[in-house]
Formats: sequence, C-alpha cells, structure tokens
Amino acid sequence: MTEPLLSVKDLRTYFSTEEGIVRAVDGISFDLMPGERLGVVGESGSGKSVTAMSIMRLVEPPAGEIVTGTVTYHGRNLLAITEDEMRAVRGGQIAMIFQDPMTSLNPVYTVGDQLIETIMLHQDVNKRDARNVAAQALSDVQIPNAADRLDDYPHQFSGGMRQRVMIAMGLSCNPEVLIADEPTTALDVTTQAQIMDLMLRLAADRGTAVILITHDLGVVAGFCDNVQVMYAGGIVERGSNDDIFYRPQHPYTWGLLGSMTRLDEEQQVRLHSIRGAPPSVIDLPDGCRFRPRCDFATDRCAQELPLLRKIEGRGEVACHHAEELDLEITRAVGAAG
Repeated sequence: MTEPLLSVKDLRTYFSTEEGIVRAVDGISFDLMPGERLGVVGESGSGKSVTAMSIMRLVEPPAGEIVTGTVTYHGRNLLAITEDEMRAVRGGQIAMIFQDPMTSLNPVYTVGDQLIETIMLHQDVNKRDARNVAAQALSDVQIPNAADRLDDYPHQFSGGMRQRVMIAMGLSCNPEVLIADEPTTALDVTTQAQIMDLMLRLAADRGTAVILITHDLGVVAGFCDNVQVMYAGGIVERGSNDDIFYRPQHPYTWGLLGSMTRLDEEQQVRLHSIRGAPPSVIDLPDGCRFRPRCDFATDRCAQELPLLRKIEGRGEVACHHAEELDLEITRAVGAAG
C-alpha cells in the first residue's frame, strides 16, 4: 500500500489573546496521498487556513504556537526541523497559494523579480536560466506574452491574472504538494472556472498532490478526490467526493449541502441555513461542538465529544448518532430546522 506523502497527526495550534486562548486548530489528523486532491471545507473560523499555515510553519510565537502534533513529510517531522531546513521545503517541495494575490505579491517588485527569486532559491540555476523558467511558468498558466510580462508589476495584472501568477509561482519549482487557500476568492465565476481548470490540468500533468481550502462546495465537487469538513477547529466528517455529496452523515455537512442551489431540482425549493453561529473557539461548548446548532442533539452529545470513526460503506464521521439519522428526513426539514 502506498505510504502517505504528508501525514498530519494530532495538530493543535493555539493563539494567545487578551480574552483567552484561541484553539484555532484542536487535534486534527489526516493523510495526503501522492497525487491526491483533498478538499477542506467549512465556515469561516473553522481552522482551515490555520491548518495550512501550521503545515507550512508560518505560525510563530508569541501570537500563535503549534502546541502539539506532527507533520510528517518523507519521514521527517516538519515541526521539528530547523528553520533553514524548513525554508528549503517551503516553496520547493511544499508550496502554497494564498487567498489574496494582491497582498501576497510585493507591489514594489516586478512579477519577474519575485518569480526569479523563488526559482533561484530552490533550483541550482543562474539568473538568466531562472528568467527562462519564470517565463515558461507564466506561459504554462496561459498568460499571453509571458516573457514581456515578467517586467510588469502586480498592479498591471487583473485579479484573475494575479492569481495565475501565484499558481505559476507555486508550481515553478515542481513541488510535490500544493496548498491552495481560497484560490478563487473575489473572482467572477467564469474566471473561477478557468483557474480551477488550469490547476486541475497542471496538477494532473505534474502529479502534484493538492490541498484545496475553500467555501465553495461546487469547486470541491469538480476538483477533489476526497473531502474533509472542518468545524470549530476539528474535523467532523471525511470521505470520498461521493461520500460527502451523496452519502453525507454529519448534520453540519447536510446543512452546508442544504444551503446550496441545485440545478437538477424540478421546482424551486427553499434553501436551508444552519441556525445560529459557529461557537467561539475561546469558549467551546462541552461535548459535541456542533450541538448548540443541531436539531438531533441528545444528552450524550452534551457530555461526550464524538471522535472520528469509520462507518461501513461510507467515510468517517464525528457524530454519536450518524447511523440513526435518516438522510431523507434531514433533507426535508434541513439541518437548521
């Protein structure tokens, strides 16, 4: 059996604030296989981006701290190696595309300078060869006149083009893992589709494993092999694309799916919303963290935190009553009631 390319175990990342300790990521574990496309979904504040930042070791004291856990890549725990060793991994072997390309790209340097710096840092090439690699990287992401556009500044690119530059930067050193954090944020739907098609083609051509963080379940449905659903710093459900979209088990997942418009509905149906708001990760509720918003909670849910467990014929779910809940009834009444 193929070994995981990246293995995260019991990762906990906390932030110290005046109000208390923010448990942004609180004990998550997952494996990423070679070439896998893993979708990570959930509401804002569920811990998706902090998980990515923790893997890249971009969370630093005193504001934030990775308090426990391991991130194993090729037999090495990335949380235990030196910063110099991590710098060689970051960008060269594990790359990340950030949410907002306008703030991720330095406005006072040309796009070419920033690409060339990345390439020279991780590849044994001179500046002339690095420029050629950079031009090819822009061409690969379908930016016209790539060689000439290396001398342009970020503000001279549209939002979609800037996102293409970020993809080119992420893939320029042929990493084994690409973490894409909301890569289609603030883009129109046509540009979103182009960006996702581009990422899918490039990742498939290069055999790159991708962790896609997004709020858009439609993007996940078309791009990912497997999906994990996060809520209040933990994973509440994990499975294949079919498991999540056709056989969801957790009321929170049903609520997310119920809030989506469907093109295959014969008539207009009222969309459901999940009642309430996500809990404060400073003061999490006892037991199941979704309990205050769930119509199916019982006394056991208030007393015992459910752990991820495998359901035969389906994926994994952190719910005490997953086998008992009737999906059709839940669809009818909605996870919000």
